[in-house]
Amino acid sequence: MKFIKYISALVIGGILLSSCEKKDYPAGLPEYEHHYYAVFVPNNNTGVSVTRNQAALIKFPVQFYSIYTRSYDAVAKYSIVNPATGAAVLDQDYSIVDRNGNKITPDATGVYSMVFPKAVQATDTVYIKLLNSSVAGTRRMEVQMLENKTDQFYVDIFSTAFRRPVEIK
Repeated sequence: MKFIKYISALVIGGILLSSCEKKDYPAGLPEYEHHYYAVFVPNNNTGVSVTRNQAALIKFPVQFYSIYTRSYDAVAKYSIVNPATGAAVLDQDYSIVDRNGNKITPDATGVYSMVFPKAVQATDTVYIKLLNSSVAGTRRMEVQMLENKTDQFYVDIFSTAFRRPVEIK
């Protein structure tokens, strides 16, 4: 038993007397100082199946990753992508809305924006309102986060969490 106590004391003493070397590493590469990520939460590309008469808004949380506070607002972008067959129709099967249910209009290229003030890490949400369309059959669409590169910043995506397939039954 004394032997175990001596060995334990030796190990503890060795741990206490050893130290780690402190190194001053640079903060990061300058080309990544204005690089952010916007991804769906949870971090996967899992699809969602809903019924067309659902009254509640469909909510897709989006996490904006940043460790900085900047003088500019970072903008994440997303769009709706339809399959070749069985595509859900905007303003017939669904609408993209804000948290109050008011319709949001995309830009001329069909892209929607999410603004993150001062590029501070935050969570926002993509809201979809189903319109109870009378068209028979299952309709499909996909919400996809897009890369947004400007002169000031680059909002990137994760390949594992950039799309949300939606099936409307």
